[in-house]
Amino acid sequence: MTELSHVSESGEVRMVDVGDKPVSRRRAVASARIRMAAGTARRLRELPKGDALVTAQLAGIMAAKRTAELIPLCHPLPLSHVGVELELAEAAVAITASVETTAQTGVEMEALTAAAVAALTVYDMAKAIDKEMVVEDVRLVEKVKS
Repeated sequence: MTELSHVSESGEVRMVDVGDKPVSRRRAVASARIRMAAGTARRLRELPKGDALVTAQLAGIMAAKRTAELIPLCHPLPLSHVGVELELAEAAVAITASVETTAQTGVEMEALTAAAVAALTVYDMAKAIDKEMVVEDVRLVEKVKS
C-alpha cells in the first residue's frame, strides 16, 4: 500500500506540495445516484423548466468551484470547465460531473464534490414527498492527465 498523500512521514496532516510538478491539462469525471420512489421521480419529471434538476445542476457547478473551501487540504484550482448532467430514470436520478483544469494537480475532488452536492440538492428538494431516498455510489469514474 502506498503512503497517504496528505500525511507526512512523521504522521502530521499536510497539504501536498505540488510546486515542482509540471502544469498539465487535467480532467476528472465522477458520478452519483439518488434512488427514490417511482412516484417521486414522476413528480420531478412533471415539473416545468427551471425545476429541481436545474437547481441541482447549478448547485453541483457551484460546489466544484468551492471544493478547496469545503475540503481542508485541497488546492484551490482555476477550473476551465465544470459540467453536471442529471438523468431522471424511473426511480432514480443519475448524476455525472466532469471538471477540467490546467494545473499542477488533478480535479477529482472537484468532480466528486459536484456529483455529491448535486445529489444532495435533489434530496433536499424532494425530501418533503419521499423520506426513503438514498444517495449512493458517489465515485470517481475517470481521471485523465495530458
